[in-house]
Amino acid sequence: MSYLKFDKAQLVNTEYSLKREFIRTNRAGSFASSTIINCNTRKYHGLLICPIDKFGGDNHVLLSSLDETIIQHGYEFNLGIHKYPGTYAPNGHKYVREYEVDPNPAITYRVGGVLLRKELLLVEKEQRILVKYTLLEANSPTTIRFQPFIAFRNIHDLTSANMVANTRANTVANGVSVRLYDGFPKLYMQTSRESEFIHAPDWYYDIEYTEEKNRGYACHEDLFVPGYFEMTIKKGVPIIFSAGTSESTPSSLVRQFNSELKKRIKRDSFESCLDNSAEQTISRKGKHVSIINGFPFLSHSERNTYLSIPGLCLSRGDEKTFLEVLQTSAKTLLNRFSPDTNINKEKTSVDVPLWFFWTLQKYIEWGADKKEVWQKFRKTIKTILSHYKQGSHLAVELHNNGLLWTSQKGVSWMKVRNNGTFLQQRMGYLVEVNALWYNAISFALELANTTGDKAFIKEWQVLPTHIRDSFNAVFWTDEMGYLADYAIEGYTSWSTRPNMLFALSLPHSCLNTEQKKSILDKVERDLLTPRGLRTLSPNNQDYLGVISGNEYERNRAFHNGSVFPWLLGHYAEAYLNLYKESGLSHIKRILEGFEECVNEHGIGSISQIYDGNPPHKPNEATSYALSVAEIIRVGNMIKNVSKEVDV
Repeated sequence: MSYLKFDKAQLVNTEYSLKREFIRTNRAGSFASSTIINCNTRKYHGLLICPIDKFGGDNHVLLSSLDETIIQHGYEFNLGIHKYPGTYAPNGHKYVREYEVDPNPAITYRVGGVLLRKELLLVEKEQRILVKYTLLEANSPTTIRFQPFIAFRNIHDLTSANMVANTRANTVANGVSVRLYDGFPKLYMQTSRESEFIHAPDWYYDIEYTEEKNRGYACHEDLFVPGYFEMTIKKGVPIIFSAGTSESTPSSLVRQFNSELKKRIKRDSFESCLDNSAEQTISRKGKHVSIINGFPFLSHSERNTYLSIPGLCLSRGDEKTFLEVLQTSAKTLLNRFSPDTNINKEKTSVDVPLWFFWTLQKYIEWGADKKEVWQKFRKTIKTILSHYKQGSHLAVELHNNGLLWTSQKGVSWMKVRNNGTFLQQRMGYLVEVNALWYNAISFALELANTTGDKAFIKEWQVLPTHIRDSFNAVFWTDEMGYLADYAIEGYTSWSTRPNMLFALSLPHSCLNTEQKKSILDKVERDLLTPRGLRTLSPNNQDYLGVISGNEYERNRAFHNGSVFPWLLGHYAEAYLNLYKESGLSHIKRILEGFEECVNEHGIGSISQIYDGNPPHKPNEATSYALSVAEIIRVGNMIKNVSKEVDV
């Protein structure tokens, strides 16, 4: 029995099945995503979504969905399902009997005496989706019909019926090619065996995406259907439907499907699901290797790249990909210090360059040689520190007390805004920025000492002590027993937020053991949940424990109580550093609780955020690289501490 599997009772219950989504990717940048009953509930759902270089590499939905109809004795049974205002039509989900995930998404339908299995598979290095149909049972001659729904739009947009679309379908081997608009690639739709294509162009109006409606966004779309394919299907003789941006050879499709299937990572345990999810985040375009921040609607994030590659790569033993991503990102990192005004927006992310140091520290902990790391990255390290010291990094300046002062809002990771206004008023001395600053300098000195870089040591060696004293003076009081979130011109915010946690989890800390224990106690009381850490204590008047409503309401909740799983990585690190083996059982219990997550939102993966209030429902991205990375890293921490105990 498959580890990830859903039965008839779960599938026909739309309240259950429409909340569970799959995501599959390939190494060409394409992905397929929908619900487990193949009813699209987001504008970001589709069977072939791929980047188009001519449009800046943005993802575009080409093939939105594919409806199948089974025909026996002149009776037609449509297996598709679409949501229209107030109704579902057709109601193909009532025929669904089973949905399996391993090794690829597969759904089984029963229509009378017909048992049909449908499997999805993206080709690894092509912009192509393969859909395999196998007739498992049939008592009489059976015909199958394929009806493709075409979008040809950016994933963030919606399309409407129009007179501009090119509705022609050009004949190719066992199929047709279509291209609705200039600039797009052609979409080649072909079958592995000979089929008849009936050209019957039509628009299907007002398809509704319920998740977009719930999020307060535009949610209705018209999709184009160029016609349909029809052919007989025989028991045990598979049929492959191919949709791609290049023409395929029909006779090779079954062989290609079987070959691609062998490459898939099995998802037969919690650990293998995380492994598979981690692999899906890695994007390769020539020599450019990067991390996709999340699916189905996120792209790339420089901050999240540094935060996630230790878990996504090193914790899985993949040093090669780690270095490829790091070297790609390091080049981008130096650009933010350029005088080019076009990158000013990027330069406002004050914490991002400082996370680069943490990433290198994780690399050394993994086993990298300090001298080699210094030799390879010293130019980047020195450039970053120099710009912070000189104040040439936009929105930050170094004060005489050794701390960094940020002069703009939205300069760290809590930067959600509504109508251009940042919802968090954090500026001045930010606790996480200065914890990162202290850690970066201390680490750079650690590396410089291994190679005897006397000039660097002389320039920077007195600053850490100065920073440590000032950090404690600004952020700590014995009376409060935890760290302030930020301080600015006579005002200190004592809102309980997870930003103070980094002052404990980073390898170099300004705090003593008693301070760390006191802070961890506060974090555990106010912020810790089974799904990670809240972004604000429930005791705060601004706390919002449920993510719901329109964009404005959701944004308000984003950093005012929502739970982020990735913060658990830093909590576990701080906790295990303090309590060692005596803290193992506590962290293990939290990690084990995440196993149920892989069945409740993004199948086989971990979501971006969860409600602050129980039962902590998942929300936003269904598969989030940083969530996956840090849960993997927590598992690795447990193994490492356990090994130390055994020794």
